[in-house]
Amino acid sequence: MSAAAAAGAGDGGPALQGVRVLDLTTVFMGPLCTQLLADLGADVIKIEAPQGDSTRAIGPCGEIGLGPLFLGLNRSKRSVVIDLKKPAGADALLRLAGRADVLATNVRPAAMRRLGLGYERLAASNPRLVYASMVGFSQRGPYAAKAAFDDMIQAATGLAAAVGQGAGGEPRYLPITVADRSVGLYAFGVICAALLARQRTGVGQSVEIPMFETMIPYVLGDHLYGRTFVPAKGDFGYPRLMTPNRRPYKTRDGYVCCLIYTDRHWQIFLEAVGKRELLKTDARLANIRTRTQAIDELYQLVADELCQRSTAEWTRLLPESEIPIFPMHTFDSLLGDEHLAATGFLRHAVHPVVGEIIETAVPSEWSGTPPAPATPVPLLGQHTLEVLGEAGFSAAEIDALLAAGAVRGAAAPPAPNQTPKETPA
Repeated sequence: MSAAAAAGAGDGGPALQGVRVLDLTTVFMGPLCTQLLADLGADVIKIEAPQGDSTRAIGPCGEIGLGPLFLGLNRSKRSVVIDLKKPAGADALLRLAGRADVLATNVRPAAMRRLGLGYERLAASNPRLVYASMVGFSQRGPYAAKAAFDDMIQAATGLAAAVGQGAGGEPRYLPITVADRSVGLYAFGVICAALLARQRTGVGQSVEIPMFETMIPYVLGDHLYGRTFVPAKGDFGYPRLMTPNRRPYKTRDGYVCCLIYTDRHWQIFLEAVGKRELLKTDARLANIRTRTQAIDELYQLVADELCQRSTAEWTRLLPESEIPIFPMHTFDSLLGDEHLAATGFLRHAVHPVVGEIIETAVPSEWSGTPPAPATPVPLLGQHTLEVLGEAGFSAAEIDALLAAGAVRGAAAPPAPNQTPKETPA
């Protein structure tokens, strides 16, 4: 950590204040990782190709490069446009890297080396640099050169097959970018750990975060199960997670999560539905091992009871202090959740170009070094001239880079929308 970062952490500033990150990532995985760094105070400089991150164009306002997916992954960053395929652009990036603490990339390593931006070259001029490479597969294996996307990793790790098996149907992908976002979150932790190691040793290092290998423990952690042992003591799949009856339960007027899991849970539930005698007469209920073996049948028993009363009746009948129970949200009802409203987690903020938006807060609470106030998601190339000037480029050098097409500033933004100041959602 730089002296500035250490000082910031000590004086109540954000935890990563003073850490400068060059962000050569696109789409979901890398941008989530670097937004988490920015949330905690790092100066994240998003290096974009002239056409910009592809997610800029997805969804409403994509025509001006500020679509909803991009807005959700790139707050508190500065955008610099550099054409790394031009020698002058690659040289400019090298100069910026000489003043950086972290370079984060999900460009394939071979492509980075072709650009002259591999770790060895950058570390030669900045040995304190943490070079974090997010890749599809470990570079030590036969899949090293493969590109990777979220769907591909869900299929490759067995997750899509498990989702289909658990639902009793065809293989399916989860309808969230679970691999991208999970690996981005892990990469955030790896980078912070590498910065801590640099504080101890005085030198940076190259760290590689592969999607495939990161997601394997997610899947096998639950589902290696009986195959954990050699020889095997059973088959793959944690039965409680694989049963088709593991789902939100239908009530008379909606759906609810009601988790009946421990001995105490089953005692309370069966008393509530007038079937306490089953604890003595039904061998499936004897203990957690027997319940797990018969979990699909027992979840069906719960389902048959829950459909007979309304959600409100069940939340009154089953003590929340004892039974985990929660009405199922839809995306729409989630926006009105009373807990999120009370904590201000979903907030209305004003973007100077697109106007009022809903964004999420930083999901952690700090007593001494709170997260940095968020700044608006940048236009493409909005900070190119500013960042180059800070890095010591002269006006003549910047003009030459602009003339060569190696860098680009922002186009004139659309007229800002007239919206109220930031308010709680």
